[in-house]
Amino acid sequence: MSRILSTLLVPVLLLASILSACQPVEDSVTSTPTDIPQPTRTPTIAPTATPVWELEGWNLVWQDEFESELVDPDKWTLEIGGHGWGNNEKQFYTDRLENVRLEEGNLVIEARDEFFVRRHFTSGRIKTQEKFTFSYGRVEARMKLPYGQGIWPAFWMLGSNIEETPWPKSGEIDIMEHIGREPANVYGTVHGPGYSGAGGVGHFTSFPSGSLSDEFHIFAIEWEEEEIRWYVDDAQFFKLSPAQVSGDWVFDHPFFLLINMAVGGYWPGEPDETTVFPQFLYVDYVRVYQRPDLVGFGPTTTVEP
Repeated sequence: MSRILSTLLVPVLLLASILSACQPVEDSVTSTPTDIPQPTRTPTIAPTATPVWELEGWNLVWQDEFESELVDPDKWTLEIGGHGWGNNEKQFYTDRLENVRLEEGNLVIEARDEFFVRRHFTSGRIKTQEKFTFSYGRVEARMKLPYGQGIWPAFWMLGSNIEETPWPKSGEIDIMEHIGREPANVYGTVHGPGYSGAGGVGHFTSFPSGSLSDEFHIFAIEWEEEEIRWYVDDAQFFKLSPAQVSGDWVFDHPFFLLINMAVGGYWPGEPDETTVFPQFLYVDYVRVYQRPDLVGFGPTTTVEP
């Protein structure tokens, strides 16, 4: 009988052992060993954005992006007066915010139909005279132009020696001029001794109807020692050299910048019943570059006290 019991007990004990091995271990915890180093994550550094004014082959020497609250007095002088400015113009230029101000990153020059100091219109004119002058380079401004009969916006330059050497011997370079009676055209012109006023030497380029007053365009010149080239939106439309002018070439010394909007004058004519007021000239920026790799170019920028 003991052999029978022994025979019967062996399977029972074996089954119990198997069942015991299949049970889960109570209160067991699975953990990550603390001696295994975890990976270190390196923060991703965003690349520095290229400034929008970077221009390959050119060095930026002066700019105004018009991002402040007021026109920068260290860069611009607001001219005041209503004496016709040599062109029989009808506006009075003021330094009021109604006529010259900054809005949403733009310079705004506003021409208004209002009586002011014996003139029937007001507007604005700014210049860098005695604040910034330079010789040779690329000068550009992104602008949206006004429209209408008798309206005359301009982006231009005068020789910085104008106080000692009266115009036109001091020289004038008109980067962009537009008159309302020719709504599709913009002009580039120079004035000097023997080719001034209506005898200025220049050319124009044309745009689809409404483009100049509805859209911004970039107006520029590239000015070298014996050549000036005019561009709109980087498309060249005119080139000038000393052989093409009838008098002395007077564009080999420092110049300063001007931006204005005239009302009336010999060239554009007077406003009439079709002219809408107020009119607005918008300027997104003005930038001046130089190319040190070209003969005649160099660090010629002069900031005057």
